[in-house]
Amino acid sequence: MDGAREDSPGIRVLPPLIALGCFGLGGLADRLWPWPLAGSWVTLERLRWIGLAVLAAGVALDLWSLGLFARQRTSALPFRAASSIVAHGPYRFSRNPMYLGMVLQLAGAGLALGRAWLVLAAPLAALVLDLYAIPREERYLERRFGANYLDYKRRVRRWL
Repeated sequence: MDGAREDSPGIRVLPPLIALGCFGLGGLADRLWPWPLAGSWVTLERLRWIGLAVLAAGVALDLWSLGLFARQRTSALPFRAASSIVAHGPYRFSRNPMYLGMVLQLAGAGLALGRAWLVLAAPLAALVLDLYAIPREERYLERRFGANYLDYKRRVRRWL
């Protein structure tokens, strides 16, 4: 194994696959027990536009975050070594804007499709990421960057 892989958070399941898996579970639940969101309180058309806006915000947040990693020449892949801490742009408000973007994309897709189970896939993905990926990444970054990361961690919330 090369040095870059040894010096990493040790995440073996890529976070986008976690989000996709949660979306798949939501789709399966919707197939078995259909649960539409639209009703007398909101139209499907209105939900669709709100969902597309939330989905677009999630995509934009992910692209912005990935762009910052690229400009700072550090890896966004959780199984590779990090060469620096990205602490500007959306990282001033959230230590995990890429994960937040994924969760927004899930919620937005569920709203756009008008399916409750798909919307509920978003908090499920957030929970799995919060329990599986984020603690591993935080332990790794504390080990790798010490006081610099601990200071950043004190200043910026995990999600928002």
